[in-house]
Amino acid sequence: MFYTGSHPLTLDAKGRFVVPADFRKALADTGESELKITFHPDGCLRLYTRSIWHEVEQKMVEARIAGIDRWRRVVFGNAWDITMDSAGRLLLSPEWRKLARMERKIVMGGEGRYFGIWAEDAWAKQMDCAVQLVSILPPEVQELLQ
Repeated sequence: MFYTGSHPLTLDAKGRFVVPADFRKALADTGESELKITFHPDGCLRLYTRSIWHEVEQKMVEARIAGIDRWRRVVFGNAWDITMDSAGRLLLSPEWRKLARMERKIVMGGEGRYFGIWAEDAWAKQMDCAVQLVSILPPEVQELLQ
């Protein structure tokens, strides 16, 4: 499964948000109900299906890259199982919201094999940076975007 698109959303007073219908359908189509969420050092939360999480976990455990221990601490140390309720909502803990600097307005975006959940202003900054980077991308990457 490959997730695309983005949706501006609002957290309720308890820190819950409704997963957009197209994302709920895409998740249901995987046949997996178990999800994993973690903080990512880019400043967002990442939401994985269990099978994709296992792949990420394995790659990180096997990686022999300088500084990988710091990434493992951040990613594994903040990873938790998360369940969508019967209304299609996910609850973001106060700890996750603090790490990702989320208040009320968020954006959930498909980022390929997982979802990113961003504070609205952090998402806007990511989009601004992406637009600025296009002009300095290597030609082979620019070709992918055409």
